[in-house]
Amino acid sequence: MSSQPITCVGIVGAGAMGQGIAQVAAQAGLQAYLFDVRAGAAQSARDGIASILAKRVEKGRLTAEAADRAIGNLHVAQSLEALRDCQVVVEAIVENLEAKQALFRQLEEVLDAGTILASNTSSLSITALASGCRDPGRVAGLHFFNPVPLMRLAEVIDGLATRSEVGERLDELVRAMGHQPVRASDTPGFIVNHAGRAFGTEALRILGEGVASVGAIDRVLRESAGFRMGPFELLDLIGLDVSLPVMESVYRQFYEEPRYRPHPLLRQMLAAGHLGRKSGQGFYRYAGADAEPGDAACAVPVCETLPPVWLGADDQIGRIRLQVLLERLGARIESGERPSDDALCVLAPLGDDATHAAQRFAVDPARVVAVDTLADLAQHRCLMLNPLTRADMQRAAHALFARDGAGVTVIRDSTGFIVQRTLASIVNLACDIAQQGIASVADIDLAVRLGLGYPHGPLEWGDRLGAARLLRILERIHALSGDPRYRPSPWLRRRASLGISLSQPENPLPA
Repeated sequence: MSSQPITCVGIVGAGAMGQGIAQVAAQAGLQAYLFDVRAGAAQSARDGIASILAKRVEKGRLTAEAADRAIGNLHVAQSLEALRDCQVVVEAIVENLEAKQALFRQLEEVLDAGTILASNTSSLSITALASGCRDPGRVAGLHFFNPVPLMRLAEVIDGLATRSEVGERLDELVRAMGHQPVRASDTPGFIVNHAGRAFGTEALRILGEGVASVGAIDRVLRESAGFRMGPFELLDLIGLDVSLPVMESVYRQFYEEPRYRPHPLLRQMLAAGHLGRKSGQGFYRYAGADAEPGDAACAVPVCETLPPVWLGADDQIGRIRLQVLLERLGARIESGERPSDDALCVLAPLGDDATHAAQRFAVDPARVVAVDTLADLAQHRCLMLNPLTRADMQRAAHALFARDGAGVTVIRDSTGFIVQRTLASIVNLACDIAQQGIASVADIDLAVRLGLGYPHGPLEWGDRLGAARLLRILERIHALSGDPRYRPSPWLRRRASLGISLSQPENPLPA
């Protein structure tokens, strides 16, 4: 295989992904040849790219000379034989194993033996795709994200037979195209679609348990955890016809591992045609570009006289955060070991629901309101009730925590609130990806930040939140729910026990 820089790339498939890859390659100065079996599709894609670049010139984001050079680098191929001089050919056709295998066999008949065959698949096995080729060692995954010009990340995936130099050459190509490569082994979902399973599936479980509404869950995760979009907003944006097959594919390929289990609600919504924005109805209703909110934030109750507050927390971090906030809000905080008969009992459990927290702290559950101290308390507070919490205590807690104008969401009893169970699940899944050796800790964090838009990489986020706190959350949810999806990863358990960073790699074994 040549070590010369890659200067010529072929793209098979002129849909959204193929068009995006071709545009980025051409703008990077590479010769890009675009082929599609549909008559006129490649030419239409080239015209579409020219229109996109012209609009960028009009807005002053691109010079006319750069646009002309890019269009000059972009060629319409009339047949697969026209890709003969390409050093890499990327397939971006329908997400079907047999179709991709057939294409690779055709390409092997017309391409030089040293040409790399790359698949832009998001969920199919690279090893399986390569298995039909005479030379499976030349095949690798090269997974870009939509829209390609904006999502500057590409996963480079090694199949079981992929030669090491193939992945290295694709790394170089991705960098030449102005994108960031991350390396992954051939595992269902690779890095991004694998790591992203926790966000939506956990939100669906919270919804399915009747803990909170769609709007409340989205609001809490945006305002208390820093996500750009709530999970249901994201599912509506992507469309259930796209997201559900990926969820089900990853779940099946992992032999129904509980961590990846989708929720039956999605299949019902798909059957009803409630796909999201594209159908006008998903978890929200849409009128044009705007969503009609499923519910509004709760009105702050009027409470002229607030009771004294007694605090109970599972750890010192939670106690300090809660005490500082309550002092700033002007609460009368009791200092005794036991609450007075009139006190509102504000608890800060990790992983527990309010019911079991009340029992552990041996306080009257009728006066208990729990607060999530893993979440950001500056902008939003999540309060959790138990089935016996009195109405006057609910009103008092809500009024108190809304005193400074911050948002307050009140939810029903749940092991781990909304933020705790969501973030713990995200970090735990990333730890399992590291444990399995699917990718390096650096590439896991980078891929998730760039590919999913999370505020932090999951392993870095776990360090910020505290590995020991997350371990306690997972252990309690696992014990109370009995659901194996919450069992802690060995990677998390060992690093929390040793008090070291979740980014600490394994020691190399002796030769």
